[in-house]
Amino acid sequence: MPGHHPSHHARATPEALALIVADTGEALTYRELDEGSNRVAQLLRSLGLRPGDRIGVMLRNSPDFSCIYWGATRCGCFVTLLSNHLKPLEAAYIVRDAQVRALFLSGSIGDTPRILAADRRTLVPEVDHVFAAGDEDGENLEGAASLGSALQAMPARPVEGEISGFHMIYSSGTTGRPKGIVLPFTPGPIDEFNALEGALPIYRELRPLVSLNAGPLYHGAPLSGMVTAQRLGGLFVTQRKFDAEGVLAAIERHKVTVAQFVPTMFVRLLALPDDIRSRYAISTLRMAIHAAAPCPVEIKRRMIEWWGPILFEYYGSTEGVGATAITSREWLERPGSVGRSSLGPIHICDEEGRELPTGQEGIIYFEAPPGRGVTYLNDRDKTRRAAHPQHQAWFAVGDIGRVDADGYLYLTDRKDFMIISGGVNIYPQAVEDCLIVHPHVLDVAVIGVADPEFGEKVKAVIQLKPDVRPGLDVEASLRTWCRERISPVTAPRDYEFVSELPRLPSGKLAKHELRKLYGNAVAVM
Repeated sequence: MPGHHPSHHARATPEALALIVADTGEALTYRELDEGSNRVAQLLRSLGLRPGDRIGVMLRNSPDFSCIYWGATRCGCFVTLLSNHLKPLEAAYIVRDAQVRALFLSGSIGDTPRILAADRRTLVPEVDHVFAAGDEDGENLEGAASLGSALQAMPARPVEGEISGFHMIYSSGTTGRPKGIVLPFTPGPIDEFNALEGALPIYRELRPLVSLNAGPLYHGAPLSGMVTAQRLGGLFVTQRKFDAEGVLAAIERHKVTVAQFVPTMFVRLLALPDDIRSRYAISTLRMAIHAAAPCPVEIKRRMIEWWGPILFEYYGSTEGVGATAITSREWLERPGSVGRSSLGPIHICDEEGRELPTGQEGIIYFEAPPGRGVTYLNDRDKTRRAAHPQHQAWFAVGDIGRVDADGYLYLTDRKDFMIISGGVNIYPQAVEDCLIVHPHVLDVAVIGVADPEFGEKVKAVIQLKPDVRPGLDVEASLRTWCRERISPVTAPRDYEFVSELPRLPSGKLAKHELRKLYGNAVAVM
């Protein structure tokens, strides 16, 4: 659709805000975004990068991120997004795997960008250029050139032959080494929406459009929220680091109309004292979208009671081969469902690929639309395993679930997370959903650990609320809680109390880290 690009809004409303980082006060107008992204595009062309080449970014949510993203994608480059939580060797693996030619880093993230820049000749020798972006002490990177200085030398006009680029997201690595997810993107005019950007209809309907997502922009949903809002001329509000009260304050201050969350954020919001929750006016919020991880039934019910029936849930994957959606009213009739298909028919199959009857649990396959499929960069074997053994247009990403007679999908868990104890299949998600609503619990992960008698046993790793101290009385309370609510076969046999769980900013648990810590690690492929 013509005109749907930040450059269009820079011409029409140059001083309108395109981005606000609510907890730092950083802001970016459409004029600044257009000029900044033009300078980035000019810089990339001056370095010899051409359409199809890849850059890598390890940046905090910031104006720099927005300018670099739009600059790369308006000169045909592809942006490889690096999690801020990667260790140096993990980040270096992705950079090499993606064949990144230019790397943009912020030193304020921590050790990883500093080590990548200082040891670039050893860790990422194929990278031609490394730039330090300037948030706080972000430019103090030994071995990196100053991005600010480099951009000052560039003209703020569009490059010749503008053509759209896109991005590449690597899987989060919760069950093994991250894989680059290759989406079927076709370069074209920069002012056209493409289906892969994931715009929901609500974004087009809201006037004014003020969209909030406090998640990290290197993840698909927050990035899609930014891209959609800025294509439509709206304001995108984010945070450098999620803060529950700060989110409520941002909704009130900026009159947010649509926001997106992950279930962990709901847990943190509900944990706020009543006087803080009631302090902020959030009546401008028309829709609260959530995705990325299963939401415990009781948590979602409490959010609907607080905010009203404005919650909208979708289920899908970065691979983009299928999706479901459900409104609050539908969900209240079918608690726990993630909705009916909004992209591609759903098939539930057993391990051999045989389709199962309605209501039975199995591997979730989506029948992908023409032109869609699952492709992992440089990994033919993983790509092959994603496809159904008989139906090459059916794809699975490892989730287990069931579909009811009306076509509503219910998620059980990730196949890789299943615990087999004494021959019984146990899915951690159900146990986590039970424990997360205990009055003492702030966060929980359930894993299988080695057991000489049963092969595996169920272990709960608990992060308690700040005012609760671990002890035998707390553990006894948790055991009683589980005994009254779930089968004794699935209830945890061991409890461990930790100060914080290894949860990714996307809301997903890094369970491979817990498995390594507690002695039941899976092999990293």
